[in-house]
Amino acid sequence: MTGKSFGSRALKIAAGVAIVFGLLTVLSGGRALFGSAEARAAVGNAVPFVLWFNFVAGFAYVVAGIGLFLRHRPAVWVSIGILLTTCLVMLAFGLHLLLGGAYEIRTVGAMILRTGVWAAISIVAWRHIGEVPKL
Repeated sequence: MTGKSFGSRALKIAAGVAIVFGLLTVLSGGRALFGSAEARAAVGNAVPFVLWFNFVAGFAYVVAGIGLFLRHRPAVWVSIGILLTTCLVMLAFGLHLLLGGAYEIRTVGAMILRTGVWAAISIVAWRHIGEVPKL
């Protein structure tokens, strides 16, 4: 297998993960935010700013995934932007925890997962689409 075909496959996998992850994020976040009373109650002590961020970010995940699939260089910036904003929200969530705010333990896991997934996607995007042009 050549490096180019491996890179193409890695990029397609990353794009697919981004799109599926985004659709699932929008679906679950939408259910938590706009669903029935039972659906909203099931989220427990969700942290509103984390919930809203993840819901809105889900749309960006899909956009990034489509851009990666099409090998558009701006998709690298979008991927890195998603990673950086996820890290910022995770820091704010950590502050929320330190201040004694209510939360669900699954939120901790979800934020770690999101950060790891977008770190991996950003690395694949950078390596296989190429260095992004300087502004």
